[in-house]
Amino acid sequence: MPYLVAALLLLPANIGIEARKWQLLTATAMPVKYWRALYSVLSGIAASIITPNRIGEYPARILMLRQSKNTRLISVSVLGACAQLLCLMMAGVAGLIYYCFRNPEMLHLAVLGITVVFTILLGMLYFSFERWAPRIEHIRFFRKLHMWARLLHRFTPREQWTILGISILRFIVFTIQYWLLLRWQGIPIPLGEGSLLCALFFWAMAIIPTITLAELGIRGTVSVFLFASFTQNTAGIAAATFILWCINLVLPALAGAVIFFRKASR
Repeated sequence: MPYLVAALLLLPANIGIEARKWQLLTATAMPVKYWRALYSVLSGIAASIITPNRIGEYPARILMLRQSKNTRLISVSVLGACAQLLCLMMAGVAGLIYYCFRNPEMLHLAVLGITVVFTILLGMLYFSFERWAPRIEHIRFFRKLHMWARLLHRFTPREQWTILGISILRFIVFTIQYWLLLRWQGIPIPLGEGSLLCALFFWAMAIIPTITLAELGIRGTVSVFLFASFTQNTAGIAAATFILWCINLVLPALAGAVIFFRKASR
């Protein structure tokens, strides 16, 4: 029970960290109070739960702010999503290195290599987007990115490192939550190995196309595949994965839906 309580107590930290990051991102477009950024984040989670790979999260955040400077907010949304994805990819690389060490097969090594290349390219996009955009802006499909580049240029490298650091901190929080829930189910997995496999789990969920409401089966399959070497308690693995989904998605989504409909009714 203490493991479950600790995982639940980390929920406010998880959401609070993301709200602080969103507040910093939107600060270049307009000043936003922390509580307003928090409401925006919760509303975004409510919208994300019914959209493929949660792509509706940031549009819902912007809609919740009810501001005319949507163009700027779109650009900072791109930066925020890129920071979180970069964090997931870096964690995925660490998890894949560990997994390849335990299972040195060519397919696993190939996936690791592709992930490393993608992570490097994503990092270049994140930190140098305004320098890369002029080279591709002549392509009709990418012309709008030039506008994003000019807007993102207002962020200093220090601010971008801060945003990435906040994303990493949030990732650490929900990784610890997952490990705590696995221990709550009696799965004897060490913190070090558990953290790497949890990182690999979140990486897998980030790259597998799915809709949040339909991803429980995928989550259960991936988690059992990764953690089965530590226990035969597949029901416990599935339960920990389900509870994590409820804590970090369902509970915030319910709160966000209430906030959104209350605001919409005014």
